[in-house]
Amino acid sequence: MIKNFRLLLGLGVLFGVIFGFVLAKKTSAIGKDDVKAAQKLLNLEFNEREIDTMLSYLTENRKGYDSMRNFSLDNDIEPAISFDPYPMDLEIVPSKGLHVWQVDENVKLPKNRNEIAFMSVMELAGLIKSRQISSVELTKIYLERIKKYDPKLLSFITVTEDLAMTQAQKADEEIAAGNYKGPLHGIPYGIKDLAAVPDYPTTWGAAPYKDQVIDETATIAKKLEEAGAVLLGKLVSGSLARGDVWFGGKTKNPWDLTQGATGSSAGSGSATSAGLVAFSIGTETLGSIISPSTRCGVTGLRPTFGAVSRTGFMTLSWSMDKVGPICRYAADCAVVFDYIRGQDGMDRSVHDASFELVSEAELKKLKVGYFYSQFESDTSANHIHNKRTLEEFGKLGIEPQKVELPKGYPFSVFDIILRAESGAFFDELILSGRDSLMVEQDKSSRANSLRQSRFIPAVEYLQANRHRRLLIEELHALIKDYDVIISPTFGGRQMLITNLTGHPALSLPNGFDKKGRPTSITLVGNYFGEGKLLALAEAYQKKNPYHGKVPKGVN
Repeated sequence: MIKNFRLLLGLGVLFGVIFGFVLAKKTSAIGKDDVKAAQKLLNLEFNEREIDTMLSYLTENRKGYDSMRNFSLDNDIEPAISFDPYPMDLEIVPSKGLHVWQVDENVKLPKNRNEIAFMSVMELAGLIKSRQISSVELTKIYLERIKKYDPKLLSFITVTEDLAMTQAQKADEEIAAGNYKGPLHGIPYGIKDLAAVPDYPTTWGAAPYKDQVIDETATIAKKLEEAGAVLLGKLVSGSLARGDVWFGGKTKNPWDLTQGATGSSAGSGSATSAGLVAFSIGTETLGSIISPSTRCGVTGLRPTFGAVSRTGFMTLSWSMDKVGPICRYAADCAVVFDYIRGQDGMDRSVHDASFELVSEAELKKLKVGYFYSQFESDTSANHIHNKRTLEEFGKLGIEPQKVELPKGYPFSVFDIILRAESGAFFDELILSGRDSLMVEQDKSSRANSLRQSRFIPAVEYLQANRHRRLLIEELHALIKDYDVIISPTFGGRQMLITNLTGHPALSLPNGFDKKGRPTSITLVGNYFGEGKLLALAEAYQKKNPYHGKVPKGVN
C-alpha cells in the first residue's frame, strides 16, 4: 500500500505538471489514455481500475497548479524546507571574529608596471598601506588592463569604472586620514554577475536577463565594500550558471585562447589569471569554482555550504550553491574568505563558524588522507602531476594515508536535485517561453535542463535527498578522522559527492600539461575546516611555486 501511495503521488505530480502546463493553456479533461502515455516517463504501470481512481485527483492537482501560478514569488523567497547537511555529531565552533592580519609595509614597488597587477593581495596591501601606490593608481592599472586584454578574453560582462574610481578615491581619503581598514582596503576585485549591485545590470549571463537591474547589494559585495575593497566590475557567469558561454560569447582561458575558461565562474577564473583583478568572487554548485580555477591556473576556494551568505545572488540550487574566492595565492583566499564569511541575518543556511589558520609548527601534525582509488585509476594526461604532488606533500612532512570515497549509491539520480531546484527558481522563465531567448538550445543547455525539470516528480526528488542524507553521514564519518583529504580534481565522483555533502574544497595548481596549460589537485576538508585547507595549501605553494604564473600574452 505504501509503495502504491508513493507511486500515486509521484505520478500525480507529474501529470498535474504535464497537463496543467500554462504554455499550452490546456483545459481538456484528463483521460485514461493520457495517464497511460504519461506512465512511460516514470517507468510505472497501473491497471485500468487504478487509473480510473486517479483521474479526479489528477484533475484537482492540475487546478491547484493553475491556481498557484496566479501568485507571484520574488527571487529571494526560498522553500520552507531548508537544506541542513550537518551530521548530528558535528560541533560548529563559534567564530571569534576577523583575524588580525599583519600587512608587510616593506614590500617594494616593482619598476615594471605590469608586474604590479600580478602581485598577491597581501603584497598590494603592503604597497597601499605604506602609500607607495594609491588605490586610485592601482585601480587605473587594472582598468587599463581590462580595456587592453578583455576584448579577447571576454571575462567581464560589465565594467563598473565610475563606481570603482569613486570607491578607490574614498579608500585613499580614508587611509590618508589614518582610517586603514585592513588588507582589502583599496584592493580592486571583480564579482561574478550572479550578484546584485544597484545601478548596474545583473544579467546572470543570460539573454532574457541582460537588461535586468536589481536594486539590491549582495551581502558579499556589501562586506567587501565595508572592508574598503574596490569593485571593478561584474564577471562573466555562463548562461544561468552553466559553462563558459553567455550572451556575449565564450569566455577564454588566458593560457590558451582556443579554450573556454570552463565552469560558470569562467569570468572570475579568467580575469584573476590574466591580472585584470587582484582577486574575484565566484560561485559553485557542481564545480564552477574548482573547474575554472583549474583551467586558468589559479587557486579557488569552495567554502563549506553555509559558511558564506548567498543573499543577493541568483539561485541555481538552494541546497547546493556556495560562494567563494578565486585568487592567485592560497594566502589571498584566506584573507578574502575571512572578510566574506559569516551570517548576515538573511541567508538561513549561514553559520558564524570559527576560522582558525594552522601555524607552520602545527602543519606536520595534520592528519591527511588521499583518495587512493582515484589516484590509482587516474588515466588522465595529468596523472603524473597528481602522483608527483603526493610526493611533494611528503617532503613537507605530510604522509597521506589511503582512504576511499563512498560507493554503492544511486549516483546517476542525484543530478535531479539541482535540476528540480533550478526549475523551481526559473519557473516564470519557462512558463513565459523566454527560455527560447537563451543562446544555447541544445540537449546539454541550461534552457533544456530547465524545461525537462518540469517532469521530475516530487517523490523522486525527496527520495534522492534521502539517499543524499546517507551519503552525507558516510562521508562525514570518513573525513572527520582527517584534517585534509587529497584528490585528483576530476577523479571519479569526488566533485559530485563533496558538492552534494557540502564539504569545502580547494583547487591547487600543481603543474602544466604538454601544451603549457595549468593543472591542479584538489584538497577536501571537514565542515568549516577551511583554515586547515588553506594553511596546508599555502605551505605547499611556498615550496612548490606552480601558482601565480603569468599567462603569455597578458604580461
